[in-house]
Amino acid sequence: MIYLHSMKKLISLLIRYVPRKYLQLFSGIGLRVVGVFYAGNAVECPICGKHYRTFLPYGRINPRPNALCPSCLSLERHRLIWLFMKENTDFFSRKLQVLHVAPEHCFMKRFENIHGDGYITGDIESPLAKVKMDIHHIPFEENRFDVVLCNHVLEHVKDDIQAMREINRVLRPGGWAIMQVPFFSPVPEKTIEDPGLTDRREREAAFGQDDHVRKFGKDYAERIGQSGLKPEPNAFAHTLTEEACHHYGISRNEIIYRGIKP
Repeated sequence: MIYLHSMKKLISLLIRYVPRKYLQLFSGIGLRVVGVFYAGNAVECPICGKHYRTFLPYGRINPRPNALCPSCLSLERHRLIWLFMKENTDFFSRKLQVLHVAPEHCFMKRFENIHGDGYITGDIESPLAKVKMDIHHIPFEENRFDVVLCNHVLEHVKDDIQAMREINRVLRPGGWAIMQVPFFSPVPEKTIEDPGLTDRREREAAFGQDDHVRKFGKDYAERIGQSGLKPEPNAFAHTLTEEACHHYGISRNEIIYRGIKP
């Protein structure tokens, strides 16, 4: 128990004060060593296939248990997205043109192995991305991509609806985007944003994190619709048993938010 408490505190401090782009670059080896102490078969990461007695805790203030895979650094949302795409899309069965915004370490090599040169990563500052880009002005032509992945990005950007309009623009007709965002309890009816709120402590209190500029509400699907995309909230996690959710370390309450270009 002392070891687990220390691990929670260390991870909380790291993700609170070290930007995730640097954590992704340098934490992998250390966490794989830590993973040796979590050896077991109670949980399984569907992305990398590794098994543990539990996943590592993860979170800035109150770390969530059973969250972070020590091997590939996946979190609950990544494992849910992987399972959803495997069960409900052709993402893994044919080569597609894919734009991955703010690419997550756990996905990059695996998606590139599937889609080759058709897999493009983009970010405004991440050293992991192939293309430096501002999501408000995506530097690709209309109707270029079959799929756009943009997870836990829209809470950081100046204009989330403009960013989604750009995603809509570069998608081909019939293409789709997965655009997960965080929801903090209590979830407001309407999304809360205040451009004048610049103090980091005040932003953390208002939006759940000091680098967020809005707190998404129950109107998130409507905001997707304002971009021209057809919103498709999907309760895929509810189709899994509680045992399966624990085994894969995912939240049964998380909704997959997909936008489809008409």
